[in-house]
Amino acid sequence: MSKGMLLFFFFIALLAHARFVRPEELQPKNIFILAGQSNMAGRGGIITDPETKALKWDGKIPPQSNPNTNILQLDLNKTWVQAHEPLHVQIDYGKTCGIGPGMPFANAILAKDPSYGAIGLVPCAKGGTSIRQWAWGTEYYNRLVDRAKASLQCGGKLQALLWYQGETDTKEKRDAMLYKTRLEKFIQDVRHDLNSPDLPIILVAIASAEGPFIDTVRDAQLNINLKNVKCIDAKGSHFLQDNLHLNTESEIHISQIFADTFLSSFCH
Repeated sequence: MSKGMLLFFFFIALLAHARFVRPEELQPKNIFILAGQSNMAGRGGIITDPETKALKWDGKIPPQSNPNTNILQLDLNKTWVQAHEPLHVQIDYGKTCGIGPGMPFANAILAKDPSYGAIGLVPCAKGGTSIRQWAWGTEYYNRLVDRAKASLQCGGKLQALLWYQGETDTKEKRDAMLYKTRLEKFIQDVRHDLNSPDLPIILVAIASAEGPFIDTVRDAQLNINLKNVKCIDAKGSHFLQDNLHLNTESEIHISQIFADTFLSSFCH
């Protein structure tokens, strides 16, 4: 075989390697924590099986949630793998997960800024949890901090915590009244334990509830008075038949607001 042919095949091999880079060869440059309850974990596309009557995901992936080699997720074993829907299926155990805001958020960031660099998503949300279950020292708080620290072991920068939670805290008046104090304490504790005192937080003001005190919780969320905290509003969202969980369209919509808010407020 001639030297020219050898060079040709060598070039083709290099192109193939560059095109089909394995996710484990990537290390995310920009890391985002996803936390809260079911609307962060994702219930878009959840339907009731007509035969078994059990909940299941319909398996439909919108273009905004398509996999991208520049979007990774920290799996249950705290290993970076290529991100895919349902993003929280390993983390929100015992629940039926569907489309959430994480994947479309990351795709929106990269669409608006293709040079942004690889994104690492750290799923931590757990359906049905109250803010008390995220207090310092609890199971879900400890898991969040542990996973966040693990995500930084290979380099990269923690860019923000995306938070969507509060529906459960609308059931009891006392919990709703204490929500603001508890959420602010949670934010301060997370920042302290991650050694990131100015960590950007983008939280959602809920638009659905499990109880009657939604206005109290929404007011708390809309009036958090801490540095580098932005609140976006889910009001106007569309829901599944349970009138609690966002449908796929609204999960995508809220993800775009997450992305726009991050880029305009924290990406300088």
